[in-house]
Amino acid sequence: MIHRVGIIGAGTMGSGIAQVAATAGCEVVLCDLNPTVLDTSKDKLEKVLSRLVVKGRIDADEKARIQGLIKYSTDIKDLSDANLIIEAIVESLEVKTKVFQQLESLVREDCIIATNTSSLSVAAIAASLQHPERCLGIHFFNPAPLMKLVEVIPAVQTAQNNTDLIVQTIKDWGKVVALAKDTPGFIVNRVARPFYGEALRILEEGIADVPTIDWALKTKGGFRMGPFELMDFIGNDVNYTVTETVFKAFYYDPRYKPSFTQKRLSEAGYLGRKSGRGYYNYAEGVQNPEAITDDALGTLIFNRVLVMLINEAADALYLNIAKAEDIDLAMTKGVNYPKGLLAWADEFGIANCVDQLDALYDTYREDRYRTSPILRKMAEANQTFF
Repeated sequence: MIHRVGIIGAGTMGSGIAQVAATAGCEVVLCDLNPTVLDTSKDKLEKVLSRLVVKGRIDADEKARIQGLIKYSTDIKDLSDANLIIEAIVESLEVKTKVFQQLESLVREDCIIATNTSSLSVAAIAASLQHPERCLGIHFFNPAPLMKLVEVIPAVQTAQNNTDLIVQTIKDWGKVVALAKDTPGFIVNRVARPFYGEALRILEEGIADVPTIDWALKTKGGFRMGPFELMDFIGNDVNYTVTETVFKAFYYDPRYKPSFTQKRLSEAGYLGRKSGRGYYNYAEGVQNPEAITDDALGTLIFNRVLVMLINEAADALYLNIAKAEDIDLAMTKGVNYPKGLLAWADEFGIANCVDQLDALYDTYREDRYRTSPILRKMAEANQTFF
């Protein structure tokens, strides 16, 4: 059993994971070299837990219990007694591997060392260790206390017993686990790329403007946020970097090609909500353009984005990235899609998906629109995913 958890990095993600682990009853050491970051983390937890008390979600004793289980430290040596360490620092392979090598010289032989990376190779990180079988990916989603999904990603070196222990531990923490193969973007950041990429392509072609595309996906598809609203929320710099990372990692597969539109916004400092301007202007008193609420146009936009998302989810299944159930769980629990994409494919009609993808390919003659073999075979056999 895992009772003592170390977390490296006291930013938003690391602090959130610390809250999750402490709430589940684990002793937690939250480590960051910057004492100011640790103070900020401690203050934010106080505010979060106080709000939960006010709302009646927890009582004062529970608040005190959670806070008492978290120790804040600037000394990495304080992690030496942990059963599990989760790294939540900058997305740099060089930085992560240096930290992992330092950790391995400090921790117990049975300590599992995990990375919260969203797009880097877990195998490459594990290879930095003398005992790579103790390493795997545990990818939480932001905000960690609220988002139910956690992707667990064993590397090729990971011992099966360590994977099994982590899957059970994360479930015991009240989370939904999706087990994913160690490939770029894992499940969510891979399968979700067309939600942004195809919306950007539709914009660049002049088919519709930003508010109209967002309106179509929300109205026709039931998505909580449109792709441009979501990119502004995430940050155009962050979203572009993930897309670029996945694109390079897949040997420049055109399905994941980044957009110059997003690159230029990022270069201009138009990062979204955090900078006050992105695809929308968030300055006080500014009136952003209204959507063109044309039913036929909205349907065209939604169908095009949906079949691209379904195609990506189907291809993840075809290439054994994850099971069908885990792929759909990942998209509904990890990014709050209104339906699992493979279940949506059954409802939309797999033959209909193939026809629409083939029509896009016939128009553009780009590999971006190639239909996954599993969809074509299932359409011919009149099969469904569920």
